[in-house]
Amino acid sequence: MNLVCSQCGAVNRVPESKVRDKPVCGKCKTSLLPDYPVDLSAEWFTKFITRTELPVLVDFWAPWCGPCRMMAPAFAAAAELLASETILAKLNTEDAPQISSQFGISGIPTMILFQSGDELSRQSGAVNTQQIVAFARGR
Repeated sequence: MNLVCSQCGAVNRVPESKVRDKPVCGKCKTSLLPDYPVDLSAEWFTKFITRTELPVLVDFWAPWCGPCRMMAPAFAAAAELLASETILAKLNTEDAPQISSQFGISGIPTMILFQSGDELSRQSGAVNTQQIVAFARGR
C-alpha cells in the first residue's frame, strides 16, 4: 500500500499487514498514519490524495470561519478514532484558492472523502465527531 508523507511528500510503500504498526516515513520519520489531522499545502495536496491508497478525508476550511473553528476539535477527535483506516487532513481554502475552485467548494466547512484521488462523497456544514466518523466509514 502506498502512503504519502504529509511533511516531505515521499511516497512510502507499506505492507498492508504493517499498517496498524504505526509506520513512519522512510525519508523524514514522520508518522504516515497520524492520530491528528494533517495540514496539506497546495504543493502536496494533489500528490497526497492521488498517491495515498488509504481513504483521505479532507476538511476544506478557513481561519475566519466560525463553523470551521467550531468543528476543528471534533475533526481532531475523529482523527484519533480513524487513525489506521482513514487519514484526516485539512486544507486552508485561503492558502489554496485554486484547489478550492477545482473542487467547487462554495461553502465551508466542506469535507470530501477521497480514495486514490477519486472523490467518493462530500458533506458541507459543521458536524460532530460521531457524524465525521460515520461519514468517513460510509454510514
